[in-house]
Amino acid sequence: MSDPVNSSEFPHWMLREIFEQPAALTATMHQYIHGTTFRAQNCAPILHWIDEARGEIVIAASGSSRHAGMVAELLLEDRSGIAVDVEYASEYSYRSETALKDASILVISQSGETVDTLAALRKAHAAGHGTLAISNVPASTMAREATVSFPTLAGRERAIPATKSFTAQLLNLNLLSLMAARARGTMSEEELETAVREIVGLPGVIERQLAGWRHAVAEVALHYRTAKTFLFLGRGVHYPIAREGALKLKESSYVHAEAYPSGELKHGPNALVDDDTPLVMLATVDHKDAGSVERYERVVHLMRDMKDQGARILAIANQGDATVAALASHTLYVDEMSEALMTICEVIPLQLFSYFMAVNNGIDVDHPRNLSKAVLAE
Repeated sequence: MSDPVNSSEFPHWMLREIFEQPAALTATMHQYIHGTTFRAQNCAPILHWIDEARGEIVIAASGSSRHAGMVAELLLEDRSGIAVDVEYASEYSYRSETALKDASILVISQSGETVDTLAALRKAHAAGHGTLAISNVPASTMAREATVSFPTLAGRERAIPATKSFTAQLLNLNLLSLMAARARGTMSEEELETAVREIVGLPGVIERQLAGWRHAVAEVALHYRTAKTFLFLGRGVHYPIAREGALKLKESSYVHAEAYPSGELKHGPNALVDDDTPLVMLATVDHKDAGSVERYERVVHLMRDMKDQGARILAIANQGDATVAALASHTLYVDEMSEALMTICEVIPLQLFSYFMAVNNGIDVDHPRNLSKAVLAE
């Protein structure tokens, strides 16, 4: 084959696209940020949509895009105070008119053609809601039909499992939460500038870690090759990332995985935990955020209990976190960032884990069975 993916460096499109994430994030960011300020012309329609929101935003999406929406729910509510509800697009489309909220609607789709999400967009329009569409195809149907289009610029994604399109969605949703905070006056200009400056530095932070992640995850994946079920755990904004990690593992390697908020493990799922059912625990922390520190301490407490129980634990932790390393069977490290941006960093080792688990099992990771890049029919 003549595709450039077929090389010793990147034998699959999924791996190449994981490594393209710094460039994808840079391109997307530059569309909306200049220096440490928002580009007025490109962001004005988005800000207008936020201004038109009558106190609530409903997010409709499916699959990975819904996980991005779950992160957005917490960021928007915490930063701006706007109430947010996240719906499965396939369910939103069939809600009765009396049940639909008087809200602005945000739809998220990599392709911009996903049948359920497109139906949700059209239902929202028919009900008179203002709509905002995030897609990775600026000329997609959703981008054309939405009141406002807010595209990512991740470039074409050939592998079926979403990687760079997902992190680009998280970036746009981070920016949306900051724009909402500015519009509602809930963050100071200094706080906004600090947050934007950290976003500007994000691609470089990821670029510096990619090679190390690739090597470390390839080694770790060998230890879990025979596992048939995984439980992914995270708190706060890390719970949607745990869900994304579980989804990636299922669709890429055909290994069963489920995700729960960390605090829910002992409310039933713990009955499944044994040597053949490892835990993947997100244990990162933003030490400048008191809420993040509290969540981290609860995760560490749970890890200690699970170690005493004899569980195998694969942890994602801050670089140099000796506490987590002492409790986990294996630890993958990410550089500390703000809680909001940590979600983008910590999902990449999980993408790599699903990739290497698939490769170890001899699976065509770019074309997993029974799946397509865009779901165009129910």
